[in-house]
This record gives sequence, structure tokens and C-alpha cells, in this order.
Amino acid sequence: VGNVEVTSLSDGTLVFVPSEFFPSVAAGAWEPYLDHLIDGKLTLNMGSFLVTSGTQTVLVDTGLGPGNRGLHAATYGRLMDDITAAGASPEDIDIVAATHVHPDHVGWNLAWDGGRPRATFPRARYWVPKADWTDHSQRAEPASYFQEQVMGLEDLGLIEFIEGEQALTAEVTALPTPGHTPGHTSFLVSSQGQHAIIIGDAAHTPVQVHETSWSPRADADSRLSSATRQALMARIEGDGAVLVSGHFPAPGFGRLIRLQGRRYWQALS
Repeated sequence: VGNVEVTSLSDGTLVFVPSEFFPSVAAGAWEPYLDHLIDGKLTLNMGSFLVTSGTQTVLVDTGLGPGNRGLHAATYGRLMDDITAAGASPEDIDIVAATHVHPDHVGWNLAWDGGRPRATFPRARYWVPKADWTDHSQRAEPASYFQEQVMGLEDLGLIEFIEGEQALTAEVTALPTPGHTPGHTSFLVSSQGQHAIIIGDAAHTPVQVHETSWSPRADADSRLSSATRQALMARIEGDGAVLVSGHFPAPGFGRLIRLQGRRYWQALS
């Protein structure tokens, strides 16, 4: 993307029954999209992205981590090996940016040694959406993964908060895309007149680029999520930007095209 290099990484895959993942979507509505299912199941990549912007390296999302935390994970725990395979190391990361704080996006933030947290990416500042932090940290009993992988960042003095649209580097900007979570954030990569948007969980499957009203069970606010998704897809299409998704089929890079009045995600080869 102009001068910026975006490298796709993966921590593994999640597998769901479509009717459980999208409980408000009638089974018959899947008929035009059966090619997006594998053996009738919805298989989602758990993607992260290395963004090399000038002298800074940004890691967007950190996967599920070394344990499956009770999720429908077919495979997990690959991210650190993928970083090595990409020719990078944890010490190369300057910024870790979370699209949101669900467990499959923050799982490698910290390692714990003898009951004490240690940053997996020791040189990095960790950027977290402020609205997600507020929503989770003020609960009577925050989820254990959140205490370990996000609240632990505060104990180490490593956390920064994303509030609204703001630049993380000269070429990477946080864009509020709420609905899936209160603070859900996408990241705009912009360089030399070219654009890409890392969409996080604003959509989980290419089907949603057209069926923007389809909201998964995990959405905190399904109406807001749908409205956000529609606006985001319109922006990506209008700008001719690359749509970068961690949950779409790996490596997750594609463009939006229209055929017979329908919007499709066309993977980049």
C-alpha cells in the first residue's frame, strides 16, 4: 500500500455452525452462499497483520494465544511461529494495536511467569480501544482472559487508549467502527494515494460485504454493527481501498466489486 507493507499472519482457525453464529439469519438465506461454507460449517481464520510503516512496525491483533479458552478453535497458537516465518521477531514490534478486546484478538499480549506478567512484545506500546476497556474493566467480574491479557498491560504501564479517530503512525490511523463491541476499531493504512482498511470484526465472512444486516451472536449492538458495516463497505468500495480481514479466508486481502447489483469481496491473488 504505497510505501507500507502489510503482512498477513495467522494464529489458527475457528469453526462454527452457521445458525449458531448468525442466529437471526434463516437457514435458507445461506443458499446463495454455500460455497463460503466448508462441510456446512463456517470456518474463520484468526488473522493478525504486521504493518511496516516508515521506521515503525505495527502488529494489529494478537490472536487467541496458546490456549483455546473454550472457543471453537480447530487450530490455535500459530502466531509466534508465523511472525518468525515472516522474518520478524517480537522485539521488532513497536506498536500492538487491538481492533477490540475479544479473546481471539488479544491472546498473545502477555506471557505469565510465576504469576507475573511479561510483555510478549517487549518494546511495544499496546493500543486498546478506550470504550472496550471501560466496558470490560468496570464489570463486576471481568473475564479471566481480559484480566490476564489486557488489564495486565496496565499493571506494566504499557497500555495506551484509542479514543475516536487518531493516528498511530504517519500512515496508520484508527477508525471507530463500533457495534461488534462498543469501541471496535478498524485501521486505515494510507500511503502515496493508496488505501487499505483492516476491518477487524466489522465483518466475519465475505458474505457480509453484501448482506450487511447479518450480525453475529457476538455483536454487542447488532443494529449499530449493521449500520457500521454498511457505511464501512460503502467507504471501502467508494475509495477503491483494499479490504483486509483477519477472519476472511487467508491471507485476507481483497477488493470489493459489483456484479449484477451485488457486492462481492474478490480476493487478491
